[in-house]
Amino acid sequence: MQLVIDTNVVLDLWVYQDPHAQELWQALQAQQVTWLATASMREELLRVLDYPHILKRREFSNQTAQDVMALFDQYAHIKEDAQRAPYICKDADDQKFIDLSVVHTAQLISKDKQVLRLTNRLSRLGVSVKKVWQTVSTSSVPSH
Repeated sequence: MQLVIDTNVVLDLWVYQDPHAQELWQALQAQQVTWLATASMREELLRVLDYPHILKRREFSNQTAQDVMALFDQYAHIKEDAQRAPYICKDADDQKFIDLSVVHTAQLISKDKQVLRLTNRLSRLGVSVKKVWQTVSTSSVPSH
């Protein structure tokens, strides 16, 4: 399965160690999913890592920007910037995630309200938008 992961979710993975992101982190480590990204997504992550509130959190956990970027470089599969999707996000910074998801029909993991507003429209193009990535559990399937 191919995924496009919004910057805030990447921060949840490695800076905030959000428990809701643990399944995604495990799937990335086990290579159960392929994370698609672009050079501009990498640049955005590098830039936000020095925002004061994120810098404070990194310092609290004794984590450098280089640590986070090394994980990005290890797990992200870099693609060319995608052409503009038919649906436009009100937040221009998030458009690149939508565009890449549409071009590769990849699941988009984002908590951004402007992206989430496009969930139904993007589904028409084969793109599933989720706030949290989860594996499909077979334990919830009733047995006969």
